[in-house]
Amino acid sequence: MQTARPRRIAVIGAGACDDLVYATARAVGALAAGRGYEIVCGGRGGVMAGACQGAREAGGRTIGILAGDDPDEANPFVDVPVVTGLGIARNVLVVKNGQAVIAVAGGAGTLSEIGLALKLGKPVVALGHYGALAGVLAAQDPGQAVDMVAALLGDA
Repeated sequence: MQTARPRRIAVIGAGACDDLVYATARAVGALAAGRGYEIVCGGRGGVMAGACQGAREAGGRTIGILAGDDPDEANPFVDVPVVTGLGIARNVLVVKNGQAVIAVAGGAGTLSEIGLALKLGKPVVALGHYGALAGVLAAQDPGQAVDMVAALLGDA
C-alpha cells in the first residue's frame, strides 16, 4: 500500500533579517507544520532558520537545500540537509520542491525565487513588499499566508 507523499511549502526570504521578520518566518513555519506541511527552504539563516525553527517546534519536518557542499552549513533546525554545490542555482530546487511558495521579506535572491516559482506555475504568497508583483498574492500576516496556500492547494 502506497502512502501519500507529504505536502511541502517552500519558504523563501532574507538570509539575514531582524527579529520581527524572523518571528514572522517562525510563525509561518509553525502554522504550516500545524497543517501537516513540510517546509523546504535554502537551509541557512534568517527567514530560512525562522521557518525551520517554527516548523520543528510544531512537530513538522524541514528540508534545507544548500548552495554548497557541506551539510553542516544548514541551520540547526533543518532535519534533512541536501547539499547541491550549485550556489544560487539551488534556488530552482527550492521552489521546485514546494507545491507552493511563501515569501517573507528578502532581496534579489528572493525575487529570483519568486520569478522561478511563477515560471514553474507554483502559487506564490508574499508577506511584505513582494505582494505588489503581478502573479503574487499578498497576505497580511502568517496565518493568512498559510490559509491562502492551503486554499490554493485544495487543503482548506
